[in-house]
Amino acid sequence: MASESGSNSRFPKSSQNGAPSHKGRFRSLSAEEIVKLTSQGCGCDDWANVRVAEGFDAEKVKSTCFSGNVKLGVFEGDVFFCGGVKKPAGISNATIHNCTIGNNVYINQIRNYIANYRIEDDAIIENLDLLAVEGQSSFGNGTEVTVVNEAGGREIPIYDHLSAHTAYIIAFYRHRPKVIENLRKMIAAYTASVSSSMGVVAKGAKLINCRIIKNVKVGPAAVLEGVNRLENGSVNSCPEDPVYIGPGVFAEDFIACSGSKITDGTIICECFVGQGTVLAKQYSAENSVYFANCGGFHGEACSVFAGPYTVTHHKSTLLIAGLFSFLNAGSGTNQSNHMYKLGPAHQGIIERGSKTASDSYILWPAKVGAFTVVMGRHYKNSDTSDLPFSYLIEHEDESILVPGVNLRSVGTIRDARKWLKRDRRKDPVKLDYINFKLLSPYTIQKMLNGCQLLTDLKATSGETSDYFTYHSVKIKSSSLDKGIKFYQIGIDKFLGNCLIKRLENKQFKSVDELRAALSPETNIGAGKWVDLAGMFAPEQAVQKMLDNIENGTISTLEQMTEAFRSMHNEYHRYEWAWAENVLQQCLGKTVDKITADDIIELVTKWKTAVVELDNMLYADAKKEFAATAQIGYGLDGDKKTREADFKQVRGTLEENSFVSEIQKHIIEKTKLGDELISRMERLR
Repeated sequence: MASESGSNSRFPKSSQNGAPSHKGRFRSLSAEEIVKLTSQGCGCDDWANVRVAEGFDAEKVKSTCFSGNVKLGVFEGDVFFCGGVKKPAGISNATIHNCTIGNNVYINQIRNYIANYRIEDDAIIENLDLLAVEGQSSFGNGTEVTVVNEAGGREIPIYDHLSAHTAYIIAFYRHRPKVIENLRKMIAAYTASVSSSMGVVAKGAKLINCRIIKNVKVGPAAVLEGVNRLENGSVNSCPEDPVYIGPGVFAEDFIACSGSKITDGTIICECFVGQGTVLAKQYSAENSVYFANCGGFHGEACSVFAGPYTVTHHKSTLLIAGLFSFLNAGSGTNQSNHMYKLGPAHQGIIERGSKTASDSYILWPAKVGAFTVVMGRHYKNSDTSDLPFSYLIEHEDESILVPGVNLRSVGTIRDARKWLKRDRRKDPVKLDYINFKLLSPYTIQKMLNGCQLLTDLKATSGETSDYFTYHSVKIKSSSLDKGIKFYQIGIDKFLGNCLIKRLENKQFKSVDELRAALSPETNIGAGKWVDLAGMFAPEQAVQKMLDNIENGTISTLEQMTEAFRSMHNEYHRYEWAWAENVLQQCLGKTVDKITADDIIELVTKWKTAVVELDNMLYADAKKEFAATAQIGYGLDGDKKTREADFKQVRGTLEENSFVSEIQKHIIEKTKLGDELISRMERLR
């Protein structure tokens, strides 16, 4: 991770203090050069304030007025535009005030002026109304973004290197006021370090056909094209992953990270736009933060904390006053954040991996469990966080929960696989540490809680009850029993996965060697786990980091980034510490008492769970090829035509790559389990 203490890694100190980008000294203009410039329509109140680099050619500067202190580089060669058009480097038809302009820059058709900017080598600026810095600016850093609760209390001061995890701590750990105070001091110090009365257009950036750009810092290779107005912001581009801000965009008090794209009339105010995020097609957002690989199209957002992969594609969708991550929001998705009492003071949480169907609605406050599908309109304040992988369905104005059923959905598995493949970030410096695992200590602990919760509900309400009520949702008796079964399959699969991974490629001469291999290397991870907006971590590790922020052991943003990096890199060690603890509870014995037969029993359970779950996924996938799925195919023919048309468009069940993967997965995992069992049998 790049250093965050002192300066923005995308904008070296030379860019912030106005020092030249090129080597060599600046000199005064010669009398001949002044005559040449004047004859070419240039003017200046005092030519002594204009200094140039060795090799400067006055022929390349025309129809330009200078004022303040100006430094000009060497303009030689050509610059290239879309379609293969090339133009000679130089300055024409512009007013330049108090600027340093690097080598091989192209500036033309500035209708108003460029003021107080450092323009680095190879930059292109053409057909602009205004590019200026007025007074001292922090370029969006330190902007307070009022997320999740519109009434305030969870404000995040954004800055160039903000990660989803840092933002999560600031927004949701308000019960640790000293932590928040110290984090704010760190961010304030960083903001002060990058504040300047001089802006920067960094090396290779292109600003073309734009209107007003004021107090904006533009990073290397960024492309700003046809924007309406940008004010008080940072465009943190990099050559490996440029930022694109396109036609019709209005952005105020913002930070856009590398690889982000904001275009098509999008309007944002007081927003952080994370790496690889795309906001387009008239999307509008205010007081919202978006982290890695989010997508916002057509709709609107207000006070949203959008963790990684939060996506909304529809014009009628409103996300408001909530925490989301890995969300797919359907058409017409909406929430209400107040009940006309004390104002918009309510908030909601939709945990990772959830989907909302068309026209879904949730009345805040509410909390939706991980990987839940929300269908219909829900008017009661429910909390299903300990019942993940569920369907939340509206029926006759009641909220009906079907626990665990989403575990068997091919859509859930497809989502989990596609996220990693759809990581758009090309920047070598990743701000967000993302864990893509579907089954993890975070989700399995919820399944364990869910099993206990459903069992207790049944015991409390009685075996003969048709419905059970939990936190304002109803659960059918049949759904409750199936939910316990689904969760147990998920638990057995995860624990078996961990066990097989732990013992993979290891030969044991004795049970003592087996027990030694099962002992975790760390005592961190055995308790509760949390999802820090995309990154799984043991609560114990998070609390230790917070303690270090409080006592000053962690005193810089760079050190905090390192703490998150360490937690992320230690995931597998922490995961095994958690799994080993649960396995001991399941077996009713400690590691030093575990036998080969215990391992065989666990692996046998795992094999059963894997095959059963894969068969469920196969059955679910098969529905996609049923007769009902073929409605609308072969429009002008009979059944045979319809089937042929469907086959050409969708293929067959047997040829489907996902179905083939399921069948292959069953064979491979069965073989893996049998191999471990055979090793254990030798220890009996």
